[in-house]
Amino acid sequence: MASSRRTFVTGSAAAAAGLAAGAAEPAAAQGAAAKPAFPVAVTTIPIVGSAEVFPVRRIYCIGRNYAAHAREMGSDPSREPPFFFQKPTDAIQLVPANGVVDHPYPTLTRNYHYEVELVAALKSGGRDIPIDKALDHVFGYAVGLDMTRRDLQRAMGDEKKPWEIGKSFDRSAPIGPIHPAAQIGHFTDGAISLSVNGTVKQNATLKHMIWSVAEQISRLSAANELFAGDIIYSGTPENVGPVVKGDVILCKIERLPDLSIRIV
Repeated sequence: MASSRRTFVTGSAAAAAGLAAGAAEPAAAQGAAAKPAFPVAVTTIPIVGSAEVFPVRRIYCIGRNYAAHAREMGSDPSREPPFFFQKPTDAIQLVPANGVVDHPYPTLTRNYHYEVELVAALKSGGRDIPIDKALDHVFGYAVGLDMTRRDLQRAMGDEKKPWEIGKSFDRSAPIGPIHPAAQIGHFTDGAISLSVNGTVKQNATLKHMIWSVAEQISRLSAANELFAGDIIYSGTPENVGPVVKGDVILCKIERLPDLSIRIV
């Protein structure tokens, strides 16, 4: 079973990594000899065609970014502005291209859902990024899954409570390797689909997104300063649904290799 690709940064390297990611430096740690009290794991994603890896700073996800999916979730896509939530970096589960990886059915749920998504990985960031400059900040793209404990998400929503427990848990963000935009270009269209045990469940095109990747980056940068290492899950088409142990999910996005997991 594949899990998050984690390396450990210690000493001055960890301090440098934190500052590069935009972390505030504590007053007591400003001296050159300062070092962390303990090692901190860093999540990385393989980059296709390179010995280098992509270090993940934050995982952002946009909600209800396809009109039909918004409607099936009880929302009106004509009136709702984009909204975002986050997953922890240890939600990442690496899935090699064109392979099948075991994915554990999580605890606490009886209604575990799939959501296939295009993922954009940023090489730089900023605040209030103009739409026409947004794609300049994209390093590359990958196929991703936003796995969801739907019963917990809905229960929290009904109680007007935050629903991170339904979205932000271990291995809830399976992802394939990152393909540099310099090699494959950007994605404004192209087929996106998901099948379970060979039966197609989700089937759309990227042009059906309400907010394009560029618009998502621009909108998100108005709320949070973006940095290199941020990744954005760009939303899922309609027909999300449950899986059980033994099911095999196959995700396809045109121009990217397939991603597949087996629920165990």
